[in-house]
Amino acid sequence: MTTANSTITFGLSKITIEHINAMAKGQAQISLSSDKNFKETIEQGANFLKNLLQEDGVIYGVTTGYGDSVTEQVPLGNVHELPLHLTRFHGCGLGDTFSVEETRAILGARLTSLTQGYSGVTWELLEQLETLLAHDIMPRIPQEGSVGASGDLTPLSYVAAVLVGEREVFYKGELRSTNDVFEELNIKPLTLQPKEGLAIMNGTAVMTALACIAYQRAEYLIELCSRITALCSIALQGNSAHFDDILFNAKPHPGQNQVAAWIRDDLNHHKHPRNSSRLQDRYSIRCAPHIIGAVKDSLPWMRQIIETELNSANDNPIIDGEGQHVLHGGHFYGGHIAMVMDTLKTGIANLSDLMDRQMALLMDRKFNNGLPNNLSAAQEDRKAINHGFKAVQIGISAWTAEALKNTMPASVFSRSTECHNQDKVSMGTIAARDCLRILQLTEQVAAASLMASSQAVKIRIDRQELEHESLSGSIKNTLDEVFTIFKLVDEDRPLEAELRNFVSLIQDQHWTTYK
Repeated sequence: MTTANSTITFGLSKITIEHINAMAKGQAQISLSSDKNFKETIEQGANFLKNLLQEDGVIYGVTTGYGDSVTEQVPLGNVHELPLHLTRFHGCGLGDTFSVEETRAILGARLTSLTQGYSGVTWELLEQLETLLAHDIMPRIPQEGSVGASGDLTPLSYVAAVLVGEREVFYKGELRSTNDVFEELNIKPLTLQPKEGLAIMNGTAVMTALACIAYQRAEYLIELCSRITALCSIALQGNSAHFDDILFNAKPHPGQNQVAAWIRDDLNHHKHPRNSSRLQDRYSIRCAPHIIGAVKDSLPWMRQIIETELNSANDNPIIDGEGQHVLHGGHFYGGHIAMVMDTLKTGIANLSDLMDRQMALLMDRKFNNGLPNNLSAAQEDRKAINHGFKAVQIGISAWTAEALKNTMPASVFSRSTECHNQDKVSMGTIAARDCLRILQLTEQVAAASLMASSQAVKIRIDRQELEHESLSGSIKNTLDEVFTIFKLVDEDRPLEAELRNFVSLIQDQHWTTYK
């Protein structure tokens, strides 16, 4: 667990998803371990490479060209120029720019990998990364241009370029020349050693950082979606027995049963069981634990994969300084992150689809068990001209449709590239970007659903169709939180600003859930 004033130490201990997110949000400082053995391990690898070069060793990306150009031998007199060329010819990224928060996570993920001690980098390179994070100097990194093997080459070239004082950075809210910021802060540009360009760029830091961010947002959405389901069940006068613990003991998926327990407690099932005029509620209510729970049950293996990738040496070649081996392989391949992101984005889109169906029930007087059409709280003489959440529901359908469209797995769209050297690639970064887009859309659906379901419950209370005292403490707290900043929609008004505020609060994990 990290706090606003905590320090995350890189070197000898495992870095977690929570660490990366705390760094990304500016909630923690970072430092390199002061352990003598850690520094010796880093220097051992760099010294081994230096000695090997003096012995005229052949090392991929150090004394050879890159990728398919491996057959090109680089004269020893030019090897110190080679990493700079690598950073420069990869400076061709396009698309939107990663946010400062995402970029902090990317730097944290790269530092985690390099501090494993198998990349042959110098201590000075690690210190330069530490300096960027300490001063919050964030490289401007375009999002597009990585196929996820040979790692995130093009986006990470923007990190490498900043280390040597080139390209642009975000500093104190402004986009500025790296060189100008370095001069202002008296930071000396790094001179890359022969393998260091490859060590920074030839890895999975971008996709892994985005996976850490996506994981934590998904974890919260699972809880919020459970709370929204409870609000919908109350508003629809549903049957709380659908979530009974005896029922769920018969199908013991732990995540599913945790979701059922959350909803059961929200509904105050054991103190005030709720009965429906129907024997069985519709699937979007009755089967919500099975839908939400499937995502929750996938989280443990996703965490294991993300954190294993995060705490790995994922560049090429691997430098074993202690045993004095140079090992050529494919650890830059992002297949594990691609698999997790393709899976997670489908799970999150399912949550969007679930809430979309729940909102369809709430809005339609044919199905909402006596609630006003479109949840309008207008008075009788004003009902004809007020339309409540009608357009919001259209928006929910649009956001859900886009989320579902983006679930096409990226990992199956491998392309042979780079003269067929990279003939099978992971597309992990595209999968991670897709996942974040689906999360954004689903958070928009959740924002609208939280507003609408809270309004529906409030309408029941105001009509005296629901006793306020029968509500659980958790539901009362949520209603209090919502109506502190949200006014019941009786007369039609533009809701965009309120929706945007709710989305922002969801992304800040403002709403109290189950922790």
